[in-house]
Parts: sequence; structure tokens; C-alpha cells
Amino acid sequence: MSEKQIFIFGAGYSGRAFARANKGAATIFGTTRSPEKFETLRQAGIAPLLFDGALTDEIGDALRKTTHLLISVAPEEAGDPVLGAAREAIAQMPLLEWIGYLSTVGVYGNYDGAWVDETAECRPVSKRSMMRVAAEQDWLELGREIRRPVAILRLSGIYGPGRNALLNLENGSARRLVKPDQVFNRIHCDDIAGSLWQLIQGNKGGIFNVTDDLPAPPQDVVAYAASLMGIE
Repeated sequence: MSEKQIFIFGAGYSGRAFARANKGAATIFGTTRSPEKFETLRQAGIAPLLFDGALTDEIGDALRKTTHLLISVAPEEAGDPVLGAAREAIAQMPLLEWIGYLSTVGVYGNYDGAWVDETAECRPVSKRSMMRVAAEQDWLELGREIRRPVAILRLSGIYGPGRNALLNLENGSARRLVKPDQVFNRIHCDDIAGSLWQLIQGNKGGIFNVTDDLPAPPQDVVAYAASLMGIE
């Protein structure tokens, strides 16, 4: 099997976690809006490229070598910025086998505490979630058009190194905000990385909720972290 060439539009927290977890298993390109972040991407095992909403020759060259494409860029009012800049180039990628899109469980909206799975209807409330639903549909449509599998990963609240309740307590930014009957699911960045790799290995498309199954109110998470640290 030939080596996988993975391209990440928006190599942020989750994208870097994926690259670190799979360093050496594939060649990974990734974009950022800031040249100052190039070294951070390199340390994660990502060859950095600049993407500010325009398709550059460098990005075009990398896409032509890419077998697996991952999008982790938030949609805008005008639509998905990656599709806006590179839809035609993506449709013509000669080696493309799979597309992944990182979305959010926020697309489901409010189910009043009921359990939700991938078969549930999307009932987005916020404008941001509505834009996410539209972006999901646009990527799925592109996949049908070019006959490539598209995996939509709906993520819950992301945590991991540098982004967690333990660190928030340590730096004094933790808050025990109590909102009655409000609970959240969460997912560790390494579990996102593992889920992505499994989907990439099988070139599997579809809708996937990537989350734990232990919803909890935010104040309980802070209280538990405090107990681990032996503080009140």
C-alpha cells in the first residue's frame, strides 16, 4: 500500500493532536493563517502552509499529492471558506481517496436532555450551528459528485493537554458556573485522533458522533478536577 498523504485545512488543536498521534505513519500537510505558527505545526509533524482564504500554488501542489483530506475550518456566512477557495481543485485531486470534516454536536440543537445519536434530526438554534449544518451538506454533496467517501465527525467539547479543567484551576481561570439542567458531553483530543485514523484506514464515510457517553454539568467537571488536585 502506498504511503498516505494527508492534508489538513485548519491544523489547529485537533489537527495537531492527530498529527502527533500518527507522526511517521503518513506525510501530513496542514494550513494555518499565521506564519508565526509554522514552528508549532512542524513540531507536531506537519509541513506548514499558509491559507488565508485563497488557493496558493503551494497548496495546489500539495493537494495534487494528497490521498486523504481533512477540513477543520469553521464556516462563514458566505459558506465554507475551503470550498469557496478550493472546491474545483479538490474535485480534480487525482489521488484523493477520502474526505473528513470536523463538525460539532451543536448541530442537533436542544433535545431537552434526551439521548441523541447519528440518526437524530439536526435542529440547530444558533447561527453558527446553522452554518455548520450547511457546510456539512456542502461537503457531502461534493463527495457524491466526485464519488468519494465523506466522513462528518460531530465533536463534543474538546479537552486535552493545555485545554482542561486542571490547567484552568492552576491558572485561576476555572469557574463553577451552575446552569440548572444543563449538561455537556466531552471528548479528548487523542480520541479524536484515533477516530480519524480508523476512518482514514478504512476510507469510511458517513456521520459519526465523536464523544463520550457521560454528559455532566460543567461545575461537576471543575469540582472533580479540584478534588484530584486536593483543592477546594
